[in-house]
Amino acid sequence: MSTFIPGSKKVTTLTFKQKKQKGEPISVMTAYDYSTASLVEKSGIDCILVGDSLGMVILGYENTLSVTMEDMLHHCKAVKRGASRPLLVGDMPFMSFQVSPEEALKNAGRFLKEAGMDAIKLEGGLHMVETIRKIVQAGIPVMGHLGLTPQNIQVFGGFRSQGTKSFSARTIYDDAIRLEEAGCFSIVLESIPARLAEAISKKISIPTIGIGAGPGCDGQVLVINDILGLFDRVKPRFVKTYANLSQIIVDALGTYKKEVEERSFPGADQTIDMPDDEWAGFIETL
Repeated sequence: MSTFIPGSKKVTTLTFKQKKQKGEPISVMTAYDYSTASLVEKSGIDCILVGDSLGMVILGYENTLSVTMEDMLHHCKAVKRGASRPLLVGDMPFMSFQVSPEEALKNAGRFLKEAGMDAIKLEGGLHMVETIRKIVQAGIPVMGHLGLTPQNIQVFGGFRSQGTKSFSARTIYDDAIRLEEAGCFSIVLESIPARLAEAISKKISIPTIGIGAGPGCDGQVLVINDILGLFDRVKPRFVKTYANLSQIIVDALGTYKKEVEERSFPGADQTIDMPDDEWAGFIETL
C-alpha cells in the first residue's frame, strides 16, 4: 500500500541525509515521461531518476552510449511536468561530462536550469572527483554511481558484475569514500557483491542506493519498465517484475483490433449524436 500523503513535503537531498541517519530506506524509481512520472509521484516514492537507461527501454538502442544531452533534457522536462514532490535526478549521458570538468559543469547546469531537475547523476570514481567537486561547488547536487557503470560496458566487456575480486572491491570501496569527500549527496551502487555494498554503506555517511547490490544499501532503485514487465530484451537477475503489463497491453490491443474488424467499436457510448432537426437542416443544404 502507498504511504503517499497528498500535500506532503518536497523530497530534497537533506531528506536523503535524514533518512540515512534515521535508518529509513530510500525508494528510487526511474521515469522517462509525464504519465509515468505522475504515477510514481502518486505512489509516494522518494526519488525519480531520469536515467540514461531510456536509451534502451524507450529509444530502443542496444546500450546507453547513443543517448544525447538533448535526449535527456527532453525526457527530464516531461518528467518535471508530471512530478514535483520526489527528488528529481537527471542522468548525465555518455561524453557529456568526461571531456573536461568545465564542460561537465556546463552540461550539469542545463539539467537544473532548462529541465527543472533537482540534482544530476554521473558515473565514475577517482577520475571523476575533480569534476564532481567542481559541479558541487557551483551549487549542483551530485549523485555518484559506482560498480557496474553502463557507460563503460565496452571496457568491461559487457554488462558484468563488478567488485567480485578483492582488488576491484577495494577500488570501489575507496572510490565511494572519495566521492563522499568530493561532495556527492548519495551514490548508486550497481551490480556489486552484497557484502561489499553493505560495507560501503556502513563506512560512508551519505546514502547508498543499490541496484543489484543487495539489501544492505540505504535505498534501492529499479527501472520502471523492468518492474512493470514492459521490457524483456535484457533482464538482469536483480530485477523483480511486480506486474506483467506487457501481456495486459497486448491483450487489450488484440481486443481493440478484433472489435474494429467486427465493427463493434465504436459503440453508442463512443459515438457523437446529432439532433434529428439539425440533421434534417444539414440534409437540406446538400
